[in-house]
Amino acid sequence: MIEKRLRMLGILGIISLLSYTAMVVFSPLAYPGYDWLSMAVSELSAEGAPSESLANQLNALFGPCGLVSIMAVCVGVAGCKSKVLKLGIYFFAAMEWACNVGYSLFPWVNGAPTSNPQNVMHLVVTVLVVVFSLVSLVLVAIGARKENIKSLSTWAIVCLVAMIMGPIGTAFLPKAVFGLFERFSTFSAVMFNSILGIYLMKGYFSLKK
Repeated sequence: MIEKRLRMLGILGIISLLSYTAMVVFSPLAYPGYDWLSMAVSELSAEGAPSESLANQLNALFGPCGLVSIMAVCVGVAGCKSKVLKLGIYFFAAMEWACNVGYSLFPWVNGAPTSNPQNVMHLVVTVLVVVFSLVSLVLVAIGARKENIKSLSTWAIVCLVAMIMGPIGTAFLPKAVFGLFERFSTFSAVMFNSILGIYLMKGYFSLKK
C-alpha cells in the first residue's frame, strides 16, 4: 500500500513539466517585444519584467511538484542494487533543490547589468544546476544499464546530449539564437524529471527489490 501511494507521486513530475511549459509558452504574451529565439527563459520571471506576475502564476506548480516527485523517486530507488544509479538520482535531486531554492533567492533582475550582485548569484546558481545535471545524467545512464533499465539509460543520454547542446550553442553561436539553445538545457532537465516520475509510476523503482 505504501509503495502504491509512493508510485502515484510520480505524476507530479508530469504536472511540473506542464506548469513549466505553460510558463514558457504563454508568459511572452505579457511581455511586449519578447523574442524567444534570443532571450532567456529566466527573463520572463525576472524582477521588473512585464510578464513577471503571469510567469510566476503559470510556474507555481513547477517547483513544488518537481521536488515531491524527485524525492519520491529517491525513496523508490533505494530498492535498486546499482549504487551508481542511486547516486545519479541523488545528484539530480540536489540539482532540483539548487534550482528551486537558488532561483527563488536570486531571480534575474530585468534591465540590470550582469555585474549586478543578484544577477551574479543567479549565474552561479545556473552553473551549479548545470554541473549537477550533467553529473547526474551520466551516472543514471551508466547505472540504469547495470540495473537493466536500458530505456531509462537511453533517455538519460538523450537529455544529456540536449543539455550539452545548450551551453555549446549559447557560447559559440550568434546571440540571435541564444534563447533557442538555452531551452535545450532547461527543458532537458525538466523533461527528465517527468521521465523519472513515469518510471516511478510504472514500478521500475521498487522498495521490494
